[in-house]
Amino acid sequence: MNKLTKKFYLQKCLVVAKELIGKILVRIKDRKVYSGIIVETEAYLGAKDAASHSYPGKSKRNANMFSEGGIVYVYFTYGNHYCFNVVTGPEEIAHAVLIRAVEPVLGIKEMKKNRGTDSIYNLANGPGNLAKAFEIDSKLNGATLGGTEIFIMENEQNDCKVGRSKRIGITKNADKLYRFFAKDNGFVSKKIPAKAVRRTPTEESIHNILLII
Repeated sequence: MNKLTKKFYLQKCLVVAKELIGKILVRIKDRKVYSGIIVETEAYLGAKDAASHSYPGKSKRNANMFSEGGIVYVYFTYGNHYCFNVVTGPEEIAHAVLIRAVEPVLGIKEMKKNRGTDSIYNLANGPGNLAKAFEIDSKLNGATLGGTEIFIMENEQNDCKVGRSKRIGITKNADKLYRFFAKDNGFVSKKIPAKAVRRTPTEESIHNILLII
């Protein structure tokens, strides 16, 4: 497994949003290592998308969205949680992908402490929960995804079947099918499917993550 390259993030936003499903998010904080399989994303298409933070134009808050793809955009919302986004495309396009949910792989014990829950399914099943579980905050805003603090990796064992739907919790441009998710996966931010099964990562996959770190 390898880190995703800059070229990956320079693709069209909807392509990145779809192809991120099944990839592995890794966050390193001090001596703690968090990782998980990305199972839900949403695309936000700048000036073409009234639901996007960058739709009104550049501001102090959204400035990082206007950077070239391959960096992190973190924002604080509703006065109580952070949301983690991946900036995509050429500079000044201001497109980004919100990572809505992951299936935890490494650092689960610490995630439970961070979230205050013992439920594996509730650790990172929503953008706010994900940020708390992975210790993601405004300090990572603008960080490169090619660095060592936070990055995304290929997943050779990716077997996710990708579904598509309207985005969650928005009223502007609400009819667009800009949400992508792993079908029949109990870690998405919606209700846990009846047939959802907790997948145990193989020793090989965990070893490969630790090697790249």
